[in-house]
Amino acid sequence: MSAPPLNLGTAALLSAAPLLWASNAIVGRLVHDMISPFALNFLRWVLVCILLLPLSWRVLRKDSVLWQHWKAYALLGLLGIGCYNSLLYLALKTSSPLNATLVGSSMPICMLGLGRLFWGTSISGRQIVGALLSIVGVALVLTRGDIEVLRNLQLVPGDLFMLLATLIWSFYTWLLTRAPGPQEFRSDWSAFLLAQVAFGVLWSALFTSGEWALGTFHLEPSWALAGTLLFIAIGPAMLAYRFWGAGVRRSSPAVAGFFANLIPLFTAILSVLVLGQPPQLYHVGAFLLIVGGIWVASRR
Repeated sequence: MSAPPLNLGTAALLSAAPLLWASNAIVGRLVHDMISPFALNFLRWVLVCILLLPLSWRVLRKDSVLWQHWKAYALLGLLGIGCYNSLLYLALKTSSPLNATLVGSSMPICMLGLGRLFWGTSISGRQIVGALLSIVGVALVLTRGDIEVLRNLQLVPGDLFMLLATLIWSFYTWLLTRAPGPQEFRSDWSAFLLAQVAFGVLWSALFTSGEWALGTFHLEPSWALAGTLLFIAIGPAMLAYRFWGAGVRRSSPAVAGFFANLIPLFTAILSVLVLGQPPQLYHVGAFLLIVGGIWVASRR
């Protein structure tokens, strides 16, 4: 079955999530000395859980539909909240941001491949062309138009972690469209997200305990850290996941995968705004390539 045509509202939802995730990278750098990565991930999802409880606390009741399908939502929480973020942090221990983002730009290919392998979806020539355009756009913005940067790249173990993280997020995105439960439950964004977060917090706690056991846990309480945690809980966690899930349901995982490559572009633009530097020509070229890839891949 073909996906519905991409309209402006769906494109806005799928663009808002990468924008919020890009802001997460910018803000996260401000507190990296105050808190260790897994602890940061765990605390932000605890906050998300607290924020969602007043909206959808009934989803945790014993008679809730959640417990009829708890295995499926435990898997979504493991993949989208626990594993993806943990692998991303592990990747950045040995992989440079350039390497990690370039590996992550393979997400459109991963989305198309997983859809074909597990769900029998077709792959069109336009989707392949769109994926290539999108990857070239990511490479352009990351290398700032200098081909020598790509020639000097060296693969490290962290790049494999990033590739695994990309595969996991792609698989998670496909599973979002096949989550069990009544339509009214899956359409209730706060209940649907809380069903995942309830398990995701447990997985994140497990990974944080491993961080503690290895002696890498670090936490320096401050008002700056508290404000950052609140921001990333509301924006890059709660709202971004809400926008991404809604956009995926209104289009398809294959189309949504192309929008993930807006993250490095938005990160570069936000960095320019924060540093007060004027945009460069390669920013324009990258934007045209990435958006062009989305347009080509989503055409009928």
